[in-house]
Parts: sequence; C-alpha cells; structure tokens
Amino acid sequence: MRYFHLVFTLPKPIADIAHQNKREIYNLLMRASADTVIRIAADPKHLGARVGITSVFHTWGSAMTHHPHVHMIVPGGGLSAGTTRWIACRKNFFLSVRVLSRLSRRFILDGLARPHKAGKLQF
Repeated sequence: MRYFHLVFTLPKPIADIAHQNKREIYNLLMRASADTVIRIAADPKHLGARVGITSVFHTWGSAMTHHPHVHMIVPGGGLSAGTTRWIACRKNFFLSVRVLSRLSRRFILDGLARPHKAGKLQF
C-alpha cells in the first residue's frame, strides 16, 4: 500500500506567537492539520473517503530553531462512506497541496481569533 508524508507548518509570525502560547497554538496546529486532511479527503471532488492519520508534532527544525510543525503519514486512500470498499488515490498524488494549504490556513486563522478574543493569548 502507498502512503504519503505531509507536513503542516506555521508561518513565522504565528510561530512567534506560538513561542509564548504553546498550549493554545500547538493544539490548534494539531487540530487544524487533522481537520484539513479529513475534510478534503472526504470531499467527493478530491478523494471521497475516510482516511487514517498518524501525526507527530515537532517544535524545532533541523537548524535547532523554534519551528512548530506537524509530520503526518496517511495511506494512499481511504474507506468509502459505507466503509465497504477501499478508494485509492491517484498514483503518486494524495490530495492537492494548494487546497490543503488554503483550508489549513483558514482553520489556523479562525482558530487564532477565538483565544485572542477571549484574552487567552500572551504577547
């Protein structure tokens, strides 16, 4: 079975906010990355399947600088809505990076607004 390695990162300005608000932002990144893959994979325009995910969260990059990101391993397909059959993705292509990044960005920005409005973020 094929599998794919996805990486979700935060842009530097949000990573800077995360450095002071680890619990809020790290949880947000994990949830946004999973929700993004689940939603896009379930959409019949993209894959139309329920996919499995294994995620690992890293706070540091290879240069040993603060760089929060999520590594995700996903199988090359998923189960149909009735879980009766396997729906394979196209060969060497899981889901559109452009579509994933746009939805992930929206989830992150929307997710940042809630704790900010509640006064839970430190600056």
